[in-house]
Amino acid sequence: MINKASPITFFIVAGETSGDVHGAALMTAIKKVQPESRFVGHGGDRMTQEGLERMYHTDELGIMGFSEVIKHLPFMFTAMNRTLDRLKELKPNRIILIDYPGFNLRLAKKSAELKIPITYFILPQLWAWKEKRIKVFQRYIDQSLSIFPFEKNWFEARSVITNFVGHPFSDIVGPETNKTMFLSKHGLSKSDDIITLLPGSRQQEVDRLWPIYCSTIAMLRSEIPELKIIVGKASGVIIPNVIQNLLYEEQDVRAAMAHGTVALTASGTATLECAVLDTPEVVCYKLSVLSGQIAKKINRAPFISMANLIVGRKIVPEFLQQEATAKNLSMALILLLKNRNERRKMRDGYEEVRRLLGLPGAYGRAAKLILKRTTHG
Repeated sequence: MINKASPITFFIVAGETSGDVHGAALMTAIKKVQPESRFVGHGGDRMTQEGLERMYHTDELGIMGFSEVIKHLPFMFTAMNRTLDRLKELKPNRIILIDYPGFNLRLAKKSAELKIPITYFILPQLWAWKEKRIKVFQRYIDQSLSIFPFEKNWFEARSVITNFVGHPFSDIVGPETNKTMFLSKHGLSKSDDIITLLPGSRQQEVDRLWPIYCSTIAMLRSEIPELKIIVGKASGVIIPNVIQNLLYEEQDVRAAMAHGTVALTASGTATLECAVLDTPEVVCYKLSVLSGQIAKKINRAPFISMANLIVGRKIVPEFLQQEATAKNLSMALILLLKNRNERRKMRDGYEEVRRLLGLPGAYGRAAKLILKRTTHG
């Protein structure tokens, strides 16, 4: 048992932009209870600002797709070996893993001989694919913390005790920039129809989706010439400047989501964020041909959008791989832009999504559970 007043050292791993957001907020919540806590590991700018003693940045670790990972195997082997060496040297009180299963589940397995207890926060989507990985949880994960309501039953049916802490997006109250300020900043008016483009937070996905977005924009403009288009640009990604008269929002991407009439969203965290912010959306995604073929064979999930998965039915139109065409996307977006009833139907579904996400305070609940487990065993 650790003295509650003693400093606690956590080794924390987030390998993606969304994990960096969750990791930073979790660190803040832990430090509110245990101010002297120390954090070492992998993360992004937000976690670094919260005091992470960083080894690798999420920009280095955020590799997607099966074929893409193969290309970067030497780097990933080096990162794993350096991580294990640091764990042996540091001997932290607990490891906290955040999503990023390709790396984190291997780390859990390889670090087992060190006998450092492991918390997994933001559980990997084993219910969608690679269910056999549940064995890693059964053997090596000391504490599982879920942010989706349906996951608790799924994991516990497979003998993994799981705490549902609620979803962090339940804390979202709106963007920092209100609508009047946002419209003024971009020279827009209240009567404008605005489409927000959210092409992803990783360069790989932006590179793959942006040509489709460009073709979609051309079709939309031919149908609705006065349409205003704004890009919610994630930090660290480069978006080719091949289309005229686009607006860009990088400082407050959430404002671009919230104040758009509709959004075209790359599958991922942003799809759920749009649902919480009540912005009608069309979701799409595209992997390389090889990665897409593999994913199609092993993916059991009925949907790619988290909003659809949470309510168990399609409330958001989604287009994957060969279906992610400019024609399909533009038709779905035009329907939402021109039909108020379609937008209202989607927002009715969003109400159910928000209710199922649980009460605000997910990070605080997760922090208390982690500290209780760490200090009391």
